[in-house]
Amino acid sequence: MNAALRQALSPARCPSGGLRVSIEGEPCVLRCSGALWVLNHDTLIAADLHLEKGSAFAARGQMLPPYDSRATLDRLEAEIDALQPATVILLGDSFHDSKSVARMAPDDAARLHRLAAGRDWIWLEGNHDIHALAGTVDILPGEVIETLSLGSLRLIHEPRPGVQPGEVAGHLHPAARVAAHGRGVRRPAFVTDGRRAVLPAFGAFTGGLDVRDPAIAGLFADPPLAAALGRDKVHALAWETLR
Repeated sequence: MNAALRQALSPARCPSGGLRVSIEGEPCVLRCSGALWVLNHDTLIAADLHLEKGSAFAARGQMLPPYDSRATLDRLEAEIDALQPATVILLGDSFHDSKSVARMAPDDAARLHRLAAGRDWIWLEGNHDIHALAGTVDILPGEVIETLSLGSLRLIHEPRPGVQPGEVAGHLHPAARVAAHGRGVRRPAFVTDGRRAVLPAFGAFTGGLDVRDPAIAGLFADPPLAAALGRDKVHALAWETLR
């Protein structure tokens, strides 16, 4: 077992309830919200907000409570208030479809501008929102890019196959299933081996793919750490305990 994997499998508990790990040498905290805090760069990263997913379903006749964008922005604002990051990076699929920005309530759009004020705000393109983000320079704060390097980290929406040291990605919405109180519990989860990481979906209306699915497990040469989100702490789970 290499040193990076040993450190990833022995994370340190933070007062916030998060777990401190090293990803390709960069000290990071896996936050209870599902966001990644990159300490040396004062940067908050969140993946897969899927804003306006509820309104997208409503447009197709499937009625969901229309509060997903508000709930997701509440959680993002809480993280920004707690950490005061210099930079916020949204790791793709921030919007659910190509018309999401147009459907967004004016108050939510104004809120994004307030959250972005005084800091760098970066949208990475995802498969859901590559068209939603096009031509929004006058509507949304910040800049839109495809990939980004941050120290030894390489930020991208969709994980690439093969060995990718430093890659931090979203897209797959990892979730871990464990036994608790006599029943199976499924929670969003980070997955990392200390070399690369896949972030859980941050959005309120997002499903999850089991971390043991080949699409996720196949990204790692050795069994990685699954870090499941709890109400007030992130739970480090040994791979062999997962159902």
